[in-house]
Amino acid sequence: MSRNKIHVRRGDQVQVLSGNYKGVRGVILRVIPSKRQVVVEGVNIRKRHQAPSQANPEGGIVSFEAPIRASNVMLIDPNTDEPTRFRVRIDADGTKERISVRSGNPIPRA
Repeated sequence: MSRNKIHVRRGDQVQVLSGNYKGVRGVILRVIPSKRQVVVEGVNIRKRHQAPSQANPEGGIVSFEAPIRASNVMLIDPNTDEPTRFRVRIDADGTKERISVRSGNPIPRA
């Protein structure tokens, strides 16, 4: 059984590379590793008609962000403010750190 590993984490600032929302930037709200998908704030907005319930007595139309493929997003380098790939550097004490390929600077945790 293979492990589904995704290159971005919740809270990361990313840019969409392809699709209807190409070029849009947002923060990752949720990661779904089993489907290799991510939910990005303000991207892939869908509408759902909801019947009235006790939680939402008015009902109506609810907008929400739907998942997109994780391969369609790229991490933003906070120093250059451009999309970048990253390498993982393991420090002497064993902690892992993401290093931007574009600038060579570490990418802080979200």
